[in-house]
Amino acid sequence: MSVFMSVFAALVDQLADLLHPLFGTAAAAAAIVLFTALVRLLVHPLSRAAARGQRARAQLQPRIAELRKRYAKQPEKLQQAVLELHTEEKVSPLSGILPSLLQLPAFFLLYRLFSGGGDGLLSHQLFAAPLGGRWTDALAGDGMFGPAGLVYVGLFLVVAAIATFTYVRARRTAADTATGVGTGTGTGTGALGKVLPLLSYGTLITVAVVPLAVALYVVTSAAWSAVERAVLYT
Repeated sequence: MSVFMSVFAALVDQLADLLHPLFGTAAAAAAIVLFTALVRLLVHPLSRAAARGQRARAQLQPRIAELRKRYAKQPEKLQQAVLELHTEEKVSPLSGILPSLLQLPAFFLLYRLFSGGGDGLLSHQLFAAPLGGRWTDALAGDGMFGPAGLVYVGLFLVVAAIATFTYVRARRTAADTATGVGTGTGTGTGALGKVLPLLSYGTLITVAVVPLAVALYVVTSAAWSAVERAVLYT
């Protein structure tokens, strides 16, 4: 294990030690949840900026509709006009992507750590499920409704609830957020707006295939995102 990974593992271990009086054997799992919250707190200013950007893009929709009528048969000019409008109003169509990109290093750190990189941490558990284990390990053990399997069932239910909440909100705002910048027409963006909300259910697949520690990070981050969007996008 590299020096950097060793330092990161030591930090997670120390955080777990601090939380042990409150959470006992689940202290390492609690440390991961707290670590996730700290990461999201650091990224929060960018999320607020992304929310402002989305509101600004929504305000541009009437002007973009006019451009679509004007350049209905000139897709290249339409795309250029829309990009110039965003530049003029200082609105970035990609502002919502940056908060997600900045979370990837934390995701991969935990993945490396609990995929055999942190020997001391692999012995920690969330109830009966090892933090370094996967859903397939639980199924191969006592099955879906065994002690470890029930931990994953609980996570799947939480993820399904979060995904449904996110899906409903995304469908409500899909028409407002579709700008057609990438395609130059409204048709492709309209189809994309219908598909993107379904991606929230992809978290279920992630939780099923990654180590439990990483699944906790994903679920906590998804819950944070749902609450954050409910607050910032109202």
